Amino acid sequence: MEIHVVKPGDTLFSLSMEYDVPMSQIALDNGLEAPNQLVSGQALVIRFPQVTHVVQPGDTLSSIARQYGVSLRALYQNNPILGGRDQIWLGETLVISYRQRPGPSILVNAYAYANISDDLLFSTLPFLSYLTPFTYGFTSSGALVELSDARLISAALSMGTAPLMHLSTLTPEGGFSNELSHLLLNDLQLQNVLIDNLTTTLLQKGYRGLDVDFEYVFSQDAEAYAAFLHRLTNTFNPMGFPVIAALAPKTSATQKGELYEGHNFSAIGAAVNQVLLMTYEWGYTYGPPMAVAPLPNVRQVVEYALTEIPARKIWLGVPNYGYDWPLPFVQGETRATSISSQQAVALARRYGVAIQYDNKAQSPWFQYTDESGQNHEVWFEDARSIRAKLALIPEYGLIGAGYWNLMREFPQNWVVLSSLYQIRDIEN
Repeated sequence: MEIHVVKPGDTLFSLSMEYDVPMSQIALDNGLEAPNQLVSGQALVIRFPQVTHVVQPGDTLSSIARQYGVSLRALYQNNPILGGRDQIWLGETLVISYRQRPGPSILVNAYAYANISDDLLFSTLPFLSYLTPFTYGFTSSGALVELSDARLISAALSMGTAPLMHLSTLTPEGGFSNELSHLLLNDLQLQNVLIDNLTTTLLQKGYRGLDVDFEYVFSQDAEAYAAFLHRLTNTFNPMGFPVIAALAPKTSATQKGELYEGHNFSAIGAAVNQVLLMTYEWGYTYGPPMAVAPLPNVRQVVEYALTEIPARKIWLGVPNYGYDWPLPFVQGETRATSISSQQAVALARRYGVAIQYDNKAQSPWFQYTDESGQNHEVWFEDARSIRAKLALIPEYGLIGAGYWNLMREFPQNWVVLSSLYQIRDIEN
């Protein structure tokens, strides 16, 4: 795999000739919406097929997998054109393998809302060890706030991806309730009711584990939160269910702030099987324009986490989104719009601007002026920034990557991921 940064004068045809790779494959791997209008500074993933198969009469995807001794998931990963479906066409060329050394094995998790489209869901499931439908809430009486997750669970299991149940203190208004967590964490009877309801749902719906995300926990509840997580682990591990907890992106044990003080890394790391570092949102809706996950900031969080938690327990959070800020930025007034990487490139193409790359943050960005004369600044993710983040996993010996979230298309991310790493399957 190579990453090519588009230069003035590059065309899909010239790149096809330069790398001896079909134009259709470059376009598909990178989700090119306007293949004849490449953007200067745009990153493109180039993969080099090694073994291919032309579909013959009577072939099925399963028979092709058996013929070459590869898994169905590998065929889906190698052929985005399949979109996670098993329909193939006579004369179609499928890639069996690429010219690359298999990388280390990692776990991959991603979060998805219940309304994700079938096309997006099935095209990304082959790249996931776990899928986590977002989210189950709970009431002050310990009842679960139901989630329409049956379609996602069924799809995940059909693709050999393990579904994780997600529990949070998210309210219908879209915020995390520290009052609700305070109520639960200080009432053992309420915890018993909630744990009983969690047990029923985990068993009935076919989940393979529990992911807990309590944010903005009161500082005085930090010890009680770790104790609650320990109760969950003691309850669910004997049933074969791991417990994972999301952690705020702290850089020290004494870091101040509502987001950080209720998360004691050492205590939570000891209480659960694994943790997810939420290493994103430095660039955010109400903040100034900057990278969502600048690499030095991400690295600082990882290095602090490793002083409190074993590397084998740590998932690296990876953002699948960017932001478009109107300029000038005014604190308290400016509000950025969340966009996908595909939308970011489309904006650069539409307004005829080159994409820049910040080598320190390891993130692409650009500025443009819209039809009304409004200036904008955009920061997003591309193949280069994703490669840089994923490289931290083997560097520090982490367990894998957790993507927030699947709801935006980003085809080249999955190409980079599967080119560099083996995606570990979970026993279903």
